Parts: sequence; C-alpha cells; structure tokens
Amino acid sequence: MDAYVENDRLGAVVAPRTVRIERLLPGPVDRVWSYIVNSEKRKKWLAEGPMADHVGGDVVLTFHNGEISDETVPDKYKQYEKHVNRCRILRYEPPHLLSMTWPQGEGEPSEVTFELAASGTDTLLTITHSRLAHRDAMISVSGGWHSHLAALIDVLNGRKVDGFWKKLAEVEAQYRQTIVD
Repeated sequence: MDAYVENDRLGAVVAPRTVRIERLLPGPVDRVWSYIVNSEKRKKWLAEGPMADHVGGDVVLTFHNGEISDETVPDKYKQYEKHVNRCRILRYEPPHLLSMTWPQGEGEPSEVTFELAASGTDTLLTITHSRLAHRDAMISVSGGWHSHLAALIDVLNGRKVDGFWKKLAEVEAQYRQTIVD
C-alpha cells in the first residue's frame, strides 16, 4: 500500500461469506491496539464497553454511532443507537491479533479478526469478517467497517470525525454493486 493514498479503497470478498478490509493507520502497533481494546478510546470510532483480555472472555459493545460525528443520524439507523453486541474472544495475542464472535441475528455468530502489523512507523490493520450469513450481511458489515475505520483514521490523526453517515451511505451503495452472491 502506497502510504495513505489507497486508505479508502473498498474491502474485498476473500472467501465465501468473508470480507477483508485493510487500512494503514498512523502510529505504532501498540497505539492502534489500544484503540481496539480500550473502551474509552474505542467509543470514539466504534463502540464502548468492557473487553476481556483472554480467550473465552466476554466483550460487550454498546454502539453510540450518533456520537461519533456531529451529523444527524439517518432514520433508518436510529434503531441501532445504543445497540449492544455480546461477543466472545476467540484469539487474544496482544498487540497483534484479536478475534471474536460477532452476533448476526438469530443464526450462528459471525467472526471478526483484527490483525495489526508494523509498517514503518505506522500500522497496517487488517479486519477479516467471516461466517457471514448472506450477501446483505456482507454488504452491511463492509459498509460499517469502512465507515468506522474512516472515523478511526480521523481520531488517530487528531481530527474531528466528519461525514460518518454520508460515508456509510456512499460505501454501502458501492458494496451493493461489488459484492455478489
């Protein structure tokens, strides 16, 4: 990846029911890791809540997407405000790998894995979300991760998060055209 030039490219389908998105993030691996595992830092770009530091431990993510940016939450997303995901740690290898279950309605949970690798003075973050139930779930999580990672980049760069909902609408439309059954 050429510095930050490609830092907004779409994620890719890498296996059946599996999407992967990569971002080059400013700062060392330990710093980025802290924004994944520390509730106070994580709530600035994704969701707050306790996270165990061992395999089998619980993760409770409470989403306050309306607080990520100053934009008005679109009506279709208001139902998810204060939504809670209850997850379980599958792998915990600080500060390079975290894998956990991710609920998806009534069916079996999906799995999300965060991999962090040094890239000079920066960090390459790879998120792989697998075991997704269907195409619509793949589109939804791809757009969500894409938008949340854009927010993380702003936070790590000390900028105010701007355009979260606009970005989500744009990338969901793009993912709808690129993700096929």
